[in-house]
Amino acid sequence: MKEVLLTSEGLEKLREEIEHLSNVKRREVAERIKQAREFGDITENSEYDDAKNEQAMLEHRIAMLEERLRNAKVIEGGGTARGVVGLGTRVKIKDMDANETLEYIIVGSAEADPIAKKLSNESPVGQAIIGRKKGETVEVAAPRGLLKYKIMDVKVA
Repeated sequence: MKEVLLTSEGLEKLREEIEHLSNVKRREVAERIKQAREFGDITENSEYDDAKNEQAMLEHRIAMLEERLRNAKVIEGGGTARGVVGLGTRVKIKDMDANETLEYIIVGSAEADPIAKKLSNESPVGQAIIGRKKGETVEVAAPRGLLKYKIMDVKVA
């Protein structure tokens, strides 16, 4: 698995999710399996089958998250040269066509969440603005055509 870039906040959320799934959800699923067994013959017991499937999905999710944690590299905006867009920086960009200003924190793909204004460094816009400075204009190829963004501000997140 490739290196997973996370902010310190993203690393903490990953640890919390693993902790919750490993302790709380495992217990809940084990209880469901126990209750389903009490219904009798497990060969024709849909509740048991559902609980076992949930257990398998849960274990897969925990294993995937633990693998991500093992390959995690914490990024901090402070390591970037002052005024240059990089991982962990907060950037304000202006969509030149829509005349709309957007603000994002540049994060690794594992932590990306456009709704929370966290933009992946691997996204088309993220790739276009990484390494750029305030005042520069970039063009991004998108399905609806070429988009132009002007970098209005760059700060450490």
